[in-house]
Amino acid sequence: MPFQIYKFRSMKISNNNSTQSKSPYDWEDGVPDDFIFKSTKDFHPSVTNIGRIIRKYSLDELPQFLNVLKGDMSVVGPRPEITDITKCYNSHQTNRLLVKPGITGWAQVNGRSEIPHGEKIKFDLFYVNNQSLILDLKIMFLTAIQALVAKDAI
Repeated sequence: MPFQIYKFRSMKISNNNSTQSKSPYDWEDGVPDDFIFKSTKDFHPSVTNIGRIIRKYSLDELPQFLNVLKGDMSVVGPRPEITDITKCYNSHQTNRLLVKPGITGWAQVNGRSEIPHGEKIKFDLFYVNNQSLILDLKIMFLTAIQALVAKDAI
């Protein structure tokens, strides 16, 4: 179910007011396994100086606790996906949507932004099929460590 996700703004506001009517994602047989939405190796010229800091330590995710309080998200689960991308999911990929999206998840502690889509799906489905309090606690612990050392952050 689509919802508004809360984040701190870390990028400059674009002056480009054009509205894009067609989705840039048009895969017919599912999202390609090698697709990477963003990479820590990419330089983002529109990220502000403060944005670099809040992204490095994942502070831009803190407002998502409002999404948790509203019931849109969980603390742990697969990260929310862009609706236009989920429209391209095949039946296997759609299974990652069987649980509420989370602020952090198994894919995030196993590669964060660097892993390709196929690997992200594999980690997300592992979580969907093995969801437990112990796994959630492990993910939260690993997330805290990654945030403190700014591992794989953009």
